[in-house]
Amino acid sequence: MIEFILLGISILFFLSILAGKAGYKFGVPALLLFLGVGMLFGSDGLGIEFENIELAQVIGTIALCIILFSGGMDTKLEDIRPILKQGVVLATLGVLFTSVLTGLAIWLVLGMTMASAGIGFMSSLLLASTMSSTDSASVFSILRSKGLLLKNNLRPMLELESGSNDPMAYVLTITLIGIVDMGSEPDYLMAMVNLLIQLVVGAVSGYLLGKLTVFTINRMGIDNKSLYPILVLTFCLFIFSFTYFIKGNGYLAVYVGGLVIGNSRFVHKRSAINFFDGMAWMSQLLMFLTLGLLINPRELVPIAIPGLIISMVMILFSRPLSVFLCLIPFRKMTLKDKTFISWVGLRGAVPIIFAIMLLAEDLPNARLMFNIVFFCTLVSLVVQGTTLSQMAKFLGLAQAPSNVPGLKNFDVEFSDEIKSITSELKVTEKALSNGRNLMDLRLPEKTIVVMVKRDSKYFVPNGKTPLMENDMLLVITDDYDALNETYERLGMS
Repeated sequence: MIEFILLGISILFFLSILAGKAGYKFGVPALLLFLGVGMLFGSDGLGIEFENIELAQVIGTIALCIILFSGGMDTKLEDIRPILKQGVVLATLGVLFTSVLTGLAIWLVLGMTMASAGIGFMSSLLLASTMSSTDSASVFSILRSKGLLLKNNLRPMLELESGSNDPMAYVLTITLIGIVDMGSEPDYLMAMVNLLIQLVVGAVSGYLLGKLTVFTINRMGIDNKSLYPILVLTFCLFIFSFTYFIKGNGYLAVYVGGLVIGNSRFVHKRSAINFFDGMAWMSQLLMFLTLGLLINPRELVPIAIPGLIISMVMILFSRPLSVFLCLIPFRKMTLKDKTFISWVGLRGAVPIIFAIMLLAEDLPNARLMFNIVFFCTLVSLVVQGTTLSQMAKFLGLAQAPSNVPGLKNFDVEFSDEIKSITSELKVTEKALSNGRNLMDLRLPEKTIVVMVKRDSKYFVPNGKTPLMENDMLLVITDDYDALNETYERLGMS
């Protein structure tokens, strides 16, 4: 039996990776394709029955923990410092405004289209809170697939907002679950105090435990260097769980902890970052497949019309209005900037994970709310996810990429603290026109050749090293200007 399960899991993973590759090429969100694979193999597809809500919640919690931690490690403080205020405001007040505006719309829409469901205003707010955060992974996988860079510091601001707005949505969801579950008159003051306490405790805990992680890693002196990424993963899970037990927000703590760790120096940092990049993608893949298996597509049909209306309200009204309200104090931001930020309200796996919490708590109409969240997520991925790059170009916010090819022949990496540009060049007959020794190449002063690959052999050259046509050179330059000059002098495009 276990062999059959492992065979099924391996096939699902392989098909999802192929789907993700296709999505990366054609600009379709990988999340949408992963969900599609899960739904294809689910109860309404090939017949895999999966109704384990508790297991789905565990998978979603661990996966989201790893994804947020990895996002924090990849975020550079020097990039987000100029736009820190805007990002924090969007991640807090923006989420709150989106929840309130969307909740009001849901209450009105469901009252007109599904009055028999009996979903009240507080339940509508709860449903809106689960969908109030954005999905950074899907946004930037699309932008990278099209080779797009964004002007005006928009990318780091969207990274900060997307990475840090999940905790706010989580706190709102948990608070409203308690209010709806009690079924009594809510204590708004106590709810706000609890929200504030969770955010403050989560941020402080993440910062202090992040510092403790760096201190511990640098002083442990483990002989087996392959254990260092595992040690970082251990601290990631510890930060989340410890913060939960001291009544803080664990999701905010792991993001802040990842931010502190990723911007600190510690041994084998590069291997840890690469490890978490892979773990984050693995977590997304596993999480999306699980969510796809959990949904029954036939249950989406009855809520298609209200779900579509709610989705359009979020895309065209509540998200844009929230963004424009939050960014009023920041007068340097242009109308185009605010419009693009409004469009990057992409929903992803996080709202579905929060909706699973409603199922786990067995709230009234929990399955209906779960289906609405799932449907709205699909609409967001289709409408916003497939048009992000076009919207950036339409608004004139797309910046030309550097067009520096990645290393294919040299399996080397340098620390992010080294600001030099690394590239590889293929020696042509034209490049050897002044002589066949390395010293005869007309290289700029800011460019050095650190390694040569000839056939399957690698060696470190000196000035008198003879070069041959088709040799591959690993070069390091100070900046892109020096690299472009290198290409021009060697007669390369």
